[in-house]
Amino acid sequence: MKKVVTFGEIMGRISPAGFLRFRQALPGTMTMSFAGAEANVAASIAYMGGSASFVTSLPRNDITDACLAQLRAIGVDTSGVVVNNAGRLGLYYTENGSNQRPSRVIYDRAYSAISLTEPSQYDWESVFEGAGWFHVTGITPSLSKLAAEAAVYSVKKAKEKGLSVSCDLNFRSKLWRWDPSMSPAELARCTMESLLAYVDVLIANEEDASSVLGIQPANTDINSGRIDAQEYKQTAAQIAGMFPNITKIATTLRQNISASHNNWGAMLYDCTEKDSYYAPLKDGRYSPYSITHIVDRVGGGDSFAAALIYALNTEKAADLQEVLDYAAAASCLAHTISGDYNFNTREEIETLAAGNAAGRVVR
Repeated sequence: MKKVVTFGEIMGRISPAGFLRFRQALPGTMTMSFAGAEANVAASIAYMGGSASFVTSLPRNDITDACLAQLRAIGVDTSGVVVNNAGRLGLYYTENGSNQRPSRVIYDRAYSAISLTEPSQYDWESVFEGAGWFHVTGITPSLSKLAAEAAVYSVKKAKEKGLSVSCDLNFRSKLWRWDPSMSPAELARCTMESLLAYVDVLIANEEDASSVLGIQPANTDINSGRIDAQEYKQTAAQIAGMFPNITKIATTLRQNISASHNNWGAMLYDCTEKDSYYAPLKDGRYSPYSITHIVDRVGGGDSFAAALIYALNTEKAADLQEVLDYAAAASCLAHTISGDYNFNTREEIETLAAGNAAGRVVR
């Protein structure tokens, strides 16, 4: 497969052990790892055996060295990363929920390096050499005006180079604050509409579609855990009508029973053929994975995006049902991994996609 390039912010993720709350754990020991939507995608693709390159901007210090060393150890190309003396490493704090207590995320991303970096500082000519796919999300343009300009500029350059472009809307209501004259949803819609004009494959869940595009799936209430999977086809068709350049639209189907128990699946809509695919299937009908003991749900959507992109760049692309089966299985397995990166191999994902969900010991 050709190289997949991703662009966005990577941060330090700081968490208490297990299911401790911040009030319990502090003062005390916390665990720090590295994570960010676009870095998560690049890491997952590399771990599955694909070719991935990650572009971002980071401050010049020892923490950055450790961050880039980990990405390179996984197999991600970091040669396009801008390292300078501007800004800081963004941080986010996570508290793992359990049962009826939800997980919590606290952002500390103001004045991060990527939010202060001019679009012209990224060497896109070099970055896109030998690449066939470019992936961005709605998180990067939410950070600052400069970051938004860089994201829009990057997709334009990618299309000029003939790359396929994917975007995960990833609406974050706590972000999108850089223009106080608009609400976060208004600012997101205004910015993302200009970016989506260059996108081929869109990934968006029901909250993204509602908040950013003003489209709400019928018979769905994410707060109560109720979804109607069949309605997502209509939502995708409406999005396709708004952006005729988009060829495929994918969404994860997360039904929240509790913080520890989710039903999980996905839908893929072919805008050209107007066909929809669902995964996983049982006897030809949509039957979601029941994930009853979630280890860590943060990064689940990124693992889906990574596996979808990976499958669309391999021989699997000839069968969109196989593509979606693979992506849904990969993201299901990501819920068993602590941290944002999905450390599951292609073989392990294919085993689950084939229906082997018993979890027996592999000897």
